[in-house]
Amino acid sequence: MSATVPDQAGASARVGGNRAWLVWGLAVTFVVYYFSFQTGYAIVNPRVQEDTGLSVVQVATVAAVYTWVFAICQFFSGALLDRLGAGKVLPVAIALVTVGIFVFATATDYTTLLLSQLIIAVGACSGFVGAGYVGGQWFGMAKFSFMFGLVQFAASFFSAFNQNLLGLALQTIPWRELFTFIGVFGIGLFVLSALFIRNPTPIERPEQSLPAFLGSVIGSIVQVAKIPHVWLAAAFGALCFGVMLALGVVWGPKLLQVRGFDTSTANWSASLLWLGLAAGCLVLPKWSDVIRRRKLPILVGIVVQAIALAMLLYLPGLSAPLAMALCFLFGFANAAHMLAFSTAADVVQPSQIGTSAALVNGMMFIVGGIMISRPGVRIGIGLEGGLGTKSLELAQFAAWPLIAAIVLAFPIALLMRETYPRA
Repeated sequence: MSATVPDQAGASARVGGNRAWLVWGLAVTFVVYYFSFQTGYAIVNPRVQEDTGLSVVQVATVAAVYTWVFAICQFFSGALLDRLGAGKVLPVAIALVTVGIFVFATATDYTTLLLSQLIIAVGACSGFVGAGYVGGQWFGMAKFSFMFGLVQFAASFFSAFNQNLLGLALQTIPWRELFTFIGVFGIGLFVLSALFIRNPTPIERPEQSLPAFLGSVIGSIVQVAKIPHVWLAAAFGALCFGVMLALGVVWGPKLLQVRGFDTSTANWSASLLWLGLAAGCLVLPKWSDVIRRRKLPILVGIVVQAIALAMLLYLPGLSAPLAMALCFLFGFANAAHMLAFSTAADVVQPSQIGTSAALVNGMMFIVGGIMISRPGVRIGIGLEGGLGTKSLELAQFAAWPLIAAIVLAFPIALLMRETYPRA
């Protein structure tokens, strides 16, 4: 049964029900929207490079700027949500991403491309955390874990297909025109978000000067950062998600090609990492709520990830169906990283949920960037050491940081206390 509370305009709004699903759906659509741009850049950047005359280094720098700005701003996005509410933060975030996409679609030089990434990153940093925050506000904290899992489900599910869909679109539509259409969609999403996204109950805060407000935002971050359990949750979650990001974005297809699969089979198998993650996000958070435990699903998920990754790397005579099954299984078990948000939220005040989620998510993307880069560094070391190009031994040597990260996540998770709310 839905509870009724006053909304920001003084009328009544229900926690749960059709209105809750509308607000949550708009927030999740925003996540899918900017994820589409992120994954789309990976396949459109050769055309961008050709049109604008950029070097390979400049194209890589454009992508890196997005990641750096996104990670830094991430730490502040949650505190802003806690202080201002979804109704004041998410529409502005959607507007920034939309403007950034239009700038990207019209860019003709390196400086403008960098500017577009900066604008998009500042807006996108509130998306994933904002959708999780909306779920907790509109469906109650008892369903926070499950609703956050649904956010990751949507993001992962669309990530599995988005690049293929954009690739098909680019066969018939110039990239500038395509991203202009994407920007137009953003305008519609902004209008709907401005009309409907808000908190179910108003956030009461005293009138403050800008310096005082900024001080309160930083103070909230510091308060959450003083809780050791939040850092343990962020550490295990970042290690697991970092490996997923490394495999799902760059190294999964390359590893499978080294194992003898053709490009098409390798790419399809790697896409099952994202489908597995999507399915796991429906199951693991729900399992946590059913058994009223956080640690057990986390520990089981880490162990299964380690086994699946080890089999992908070391199992002799790996067949294509088994490789696909192992990719799906790894992604499914990797959904344990979503419980990092849940266990961090368990130990903070309700008014600090957004801040804790932003700290955890920020750590995930920082570690994810490291995990993506390390196998490439070790490939260079392995080649200098005499390992054969595209050999299985080189792939196993390069993937060692990924295995080490999963193994290290287990004792960190083991150190965490059980935090599932008893009330």
